[in-house]
Amino acid sequence: ILNYDIMARFRRRTCIILLLFILFICSIMMALKTLRPDRAGFGDPFGLGLLPELQQRTVLLDSKQNLLNRAQGDTVTRVSNLHSIVVNTMKASMSPVKKLEEELSSPNYNFHIFYYTWYGNPQFDGKYIHWNHPLLPHWDPKIANNYPKGRHNPPEDIGANFYPELGSYSSKDPTVVEAHMKQMRAASTGVIVLSWYPPGMADENGEPTDDLVPVVLDYAHKYNLKVTFHIEPYKDRDDRSMYHNVKYIIDKYGSHPAFYRHKTSTGRLLPMFYVYDSYVTIPEIWANLLTVSGSQSIRNTPYDALFIALLVEEKHKHDIHRSGFDGMYTYFATNGFSYGSSHHNWASLKAFCDSNNLMFIPSVGPGYIDTSIRPWNNHNTRNRVNGKYYETAFSAALLVRPEIISITSFNEWHEGTQIEKAVPKRTAQVVYLDYKPHKPNVYLELTQKWSEKYRKEQEQWLM
Repeated sequence: ILNYDIMARFRRRTCIILLLFILFICSIMMALKTLRPDRAGFGDPFGLGLLPELQQRTVLLDSKQNLLNRAQGDTVTRVSNLHSIVVNTMKASMSPVKKLEEELSSPNYNFHIFYYTWYGNPQFDGKYIHWNHPLLPHWDPKIANNYPKGRHNPPEDIGANFYPELGSYSSKDPTVVEAHMKQMRAASTGVIVLSWYPPGMADENGEPTDDLVPVVLDYAHKYNLKVTFHIEPYKDRDDRSMYHNVKYIIDKYGSHPAFYRHKTSTGRLLPMFYVYDSYVTIPEIWANLLTVSGSQSIRNTPYDALFIALLVEEKHKHDIHRSGFDGMYTYFATNGFSYGSSHHNWASLKAFCDSNNLMFIPSVGPGYIDTSIRPWNNHNTRNRVNGKYYETAFSAALLVRPEIISITSFNEWHEGTQIEKAVPKRTAQVVYLDYKPHKPNVYLELTQKWSEKYRKEQEQWLM
């Protein structure tokens, strides 16, 4: 009887221990299930939407599809695979993703940035456009004979001294346009100054781009940016054609929420047009359009606007005033190249503008190099000095307390003034310049830094 009692107690103890063990295992499994996210297999990694490259998006989408087509696999394994894909893609692009709040700095509508949509590639345009830019000969045949001729052969050989992170892209690619908007927003710029030719017209190396304006406007609006127009020197540009084209732009695009209007000191909201190479047209012709008494006057009509002329030489300031323009900008990113682009002249130009009720809009740039298309023009190269040249230009601009600062440029790659992301690249024929030792987004970060500095200083000016 004693042995039977001992055995019974042993069996009861064993059952209790076994039951507790089973309950323990069940508890662990339930806890693990609770910790697993519902979308763990296919959740969006933080910041993934900030990746600008089409190639990155394609790789990621293909990888997601492959994962979806697999048999019901282990969830944790799928998360690990997706994370590896994202990490490897980011490493391959050499473009670390910034935090969302840093990437989307608030836009500064007093920072205007020149933007070009004249690039094309075979995938979207059937051929390369502008990346295959010809080498331009010097006007003196004796000098021209000392330099190579021909044109560039993309994608390895492009008409630029730097190489874009997005490669030899097409401006028709909506993913490229969106990536550009993200970068400009990250830089805390606010107004895109879009290079523009009338419908059916283009520069001598490009093709018409007016049909791209709606895409630019839509993506600009998505990122809370505004768009104004940089009227290029199209054929037969005069007072009559300008009236027609300004009317066309305002009628077609003026109702878009991204269309830029500037608030004047009198409280009026007016469109703004930058007019490149305005000095090639005599003041009398401009006065027909831009003065109240002009024969083609646009003043006090539904198409009135602020017209900003390009100042190159000192004498142009008097012509600009006589023409009826509302202000002047300097465009060139080469300190010392022209009177207008020389930083030490900005104070006197600002004083002239103030005394004549004109806007002065200095143009700052990160550097200049165009020897990929003008191999004889090395004397106008301005080294970036790892960002110091750009910061010096901003500092000079802030000294004159301008209402607006313009930036040359977001993506004028031919002249090496771009702040768009660039990456190191070496081919058998070409070693491209890059932003090292900094990251590809260094000039976006510097622009954002000075945008904030400008905001703070402007508050003090207005006190």
